[in-house]
Amino acid sequence: MFDYFKTLETLTSDERDIHALVREFVDAEIIPNVQGWWDEGTLPRALISRMGELGLLGSTTPEQYGGAGVSSTAYGLICYELERGDSGVRSSASVQGSLVMYPIYAYGSEAQKQKYLPELASGSLVGCFGLTESDGGSDPAAMRTRAVRDGDGYVLNGSKMWITNSPIADIAVVWAKLETDGVDVIRGFIVPRDAAGFSTPKLTHKMSLRASVTGEIVLEDVRVGADALLPGSGGLKSPLGCLTQARYGIAWGAIGALEAVYTGSLEYTKTRTTFGKPIASRQLVQDKLTWMATQHTLGLLMARQLGLHKDAGTMHYAQVSMAKRNNVRVALQGARLARELHGGNGITTEYPIIRHMLNLETVDTYEGTHDIHTLIVGRDLTGLNALE
Repeated sequence: MFDYFKTLETLTSDERDIHALVREFVDAEIIPNVQGWWDEGTLPRALISRMGELGLLGSTTPEQYGGAGVSSTAYGLICYELERGDSGVRSSASVQGSLVMYPIYAYGSEAQKQKYLPELASGSLVGCFGLTESDGGSDPAAMRTRAVRDGDGYVLNGSKMWITNSPIADIAVVWAKLETDGVDVIRGFIVPRDAAGFSTPKLTHKMSLRASVTGEIVLEDVRVGADALLPGSGGLKSPLGCLTQARYGIAWGAIGALEAVYTGSLEYTKTRTTFGKPIASRQLVQDKLTWMATQHTLGLLMARQLGLHKDAGTMHYAQVSMAKRNNVRVALQGARLARELHGGNGITTEYPIIRHMLNLETVDTYEGTHDIHTLIVGRDLTGLNALE
């Protein structure tokens, strides 16, 4: 692993072992195959099961619910290595752990935890997270999806867009407005695939995150039982709490992608010659490589410190926004520089550069855009809300 400042020298032995395991897995089973998945626009269902077998899904979930109970830094390293392979692979794993398992663990009943978490952790069940709507974007409170109490259950109507894993998911954690004492309150529901009126059309023609499966969630008079409601959910803070978990993983993952494009560029420029010399000997090339290495180092330092805060219970969501905002943007800029350094070869999928660059265009947008995270951090720094 590229670690110029030896940021990870203080890892525990368990964290080192987990990191080594995931890095070996990515090198052996993802990197040799991911370009083929990207070309085909798919992610093998078996890969999710394989990640579950290795304990990479919802890895911070306590062992009593089937998780590995690892530290936040260990989880960050998992995201780092998966995204070093491909952002789409990391995204699928992140959704399973941070956006499906986390809300069930944080807001679910004991019966829901016992029923779903072990199977999600093993990968025998695949989940998806239904929050974003086609007209919602950065304003999830404007959602139109509604739940209505009907007898001993609920009826859900609405639709969700840009949902990772939805076409292959066995269950969906869906967020909907439920009228309670005359007020609309956002609540979470666990909706099984076999519920009548539930469908997940697949989105096609993507030019980014192609090694993950993306779709919609369509709810047409979907009836679920009372036990589908996540009893601890209530208000927009519930799904936003899930997004904080996912954004934490992205802050680590993006730096993994930056390592991939940096190390690929370093190797390429040391072997590509012009006028009898490797282009790595040129000043402008060294400037680009130095910038990439510096931004990787800064991003890794930020992610590591964030992990320590998370485990200590002192992490603030604005810190997560700063890390997600910064690390994804510099990874994207690094991928663009890597594309330049590879010249014409940079636009072919014979090299991983263009795949990472296109993937990071999406990562820069989802889970909160760069601009939205700027305003979240700005509000925390100034005490003044520019979001309204």
